[in-house]
Amino acid sequence: MTRILVTGATGFIGKILCRELLDADYEVVATTRDSLGKDRLDGVKLLHVPDIGVYENWETSLDGVDVVAHLAGRAHVMKERARDPLAAFRKVNTEGTERLANAAAKSGVKRIVYLSTIKVNGGSTSFSPFTEEDPPAPQDAYALSKWEAEQALFGVAENADLEAVVIRPPLVYGEGVKGNFLSLLKICKLSLPLPLGGAANQRSLIYVGNLVDIIIKCLEHPGAAGQVFLARDGEDLSTAELIRRLAGALERPARLFSVPKPLLGLAGGLTGKKDMVSRLLDSLSVDDGKIRRKLGWVPPYAMEQGLSRTAAWFLSL
Repeated sequence: MTRILVTGATGFIGKILCRELLDADYEVVATTRDSLGKDRLDGVKLLHVPDIGVYENWETSLDGVDVVAHLAGRAHVMKERARDPLAAFRKVNTEGTERLANAAAKSGVKRIVYLSTIKVNGGSTSFSPFTEEDPPAPQDAYALSKWEAEQALFGVAENADLEAVVIRPPLVYGEGVKGNFLSLLKICKLSLPLPLGGAANQRSLIYVGNLVDIIIKCLEHPGAAGQVFLARDGEDLSTAELIRRLAGALERPARLFSVPKPLLGLAGGLTGKKDMVSRLLDSLSVDDGKIRRKLGWVPPYAMEQGLSRTAAWFLSL
């Protein structure tokens, strides 16, 4: 039986990954910041790691571990409170990842799969989708720290008997989603009017069930070693079309009207929501050809299924 350490196991993606790993007969060990046992996962051995950015006892945590799925990190936030955001991101995402990789190499771990972000490639696309061959162009402290973490991980792996794999997903949605996508679900349920009817952008998304399938594929497939992969559900949507589909899945009418993009941008700037407006109107498309060719990966869930399952979960709350 393969023993795996999952960091970030009690998060949105981690919980679903642990469940799928157990179903695939992995022995799952997972880290959690919770010291009171509130995050208990059936069938999973939990290890208390209060701060991955300074944790030094990885060798003990990695005892007998064959592979690692590294999902934990300091997430991008809308309202940053750290005095030095880059230092805060680097402490957890870059230095924490490098420390884990070094310990994994010393402990005989065979492979680490690291969950990075498409933001390493950049914040938006114009004429062609992002590919793995594009030069990294991180636009903020979060993305830079993840890019530096990728480099640190591959640097450790190159000098040790350790295989590294990096996955850069776009926006992830699904059961348990939080943040902006959850807010969008709430708006669609209320059928609130939105000035996004003219949004003709193209956004790649990935359903959490598809992403978890990719993580497991990257843990197991020999051809994944040393690679970076981009992935998506298989189709891109404009923001307007996403709202229509979500509203349909929620059995609510989509109330959209059109406002010129420059006016929306101006309104975003005046209200301090420029970044939010950009994410709603800009394109961010990825080419998933490499993972399909190299690993033979096919999404187990169509986007329509993913949106439907997400809507059903939301309505059950």
